[in-house]
Amino acid sequence: QMQLVESGGGSVQAGESLTLSCATSGDAFPRRNCLGWFRQAPGKEREGVALIYKSDNYARYADFVSGRFIISLDNAKTTMSLQMNSLEPEDTAMYYCAASGPGVCTWTTFADWGQGTQVTVSS
Repeated sequence: QMQLVESGGGSVQAGESLTLSCATSGDAFPRRNCLGWFRQAPGKEREGVALIYKSDNYARYADFVSGRFIISLDNAKTTMSLQMNSLEPEDTAMYYCAASGPGVCTWTTFADWGQGTQVTVSS
């Protein structure tokens, strides 16, 4: 059973930055092709933010990111980060990290989830 633990959430003003981290453990990571970040705001459905392939660090972002966020993996491939710049009140949500199974990664192939970390952006 894979464990994913998020950290780094908090409350910031619009225009500021935050970096989220996701520490992974407890699984044969080579079976997990991708890690990703998702978010869910109150009253809204969960949506994908960014994902990254473990094999070559290829990254994909949701359109709303608009170049503001950067997803990355450490050299050990066990910790993923999301650097979020130019935050907007609309980015307020619970942010979750997740792991995908083998094969091509899409927003719907993630099956293991962390507990989430809250990000609040005030204007």
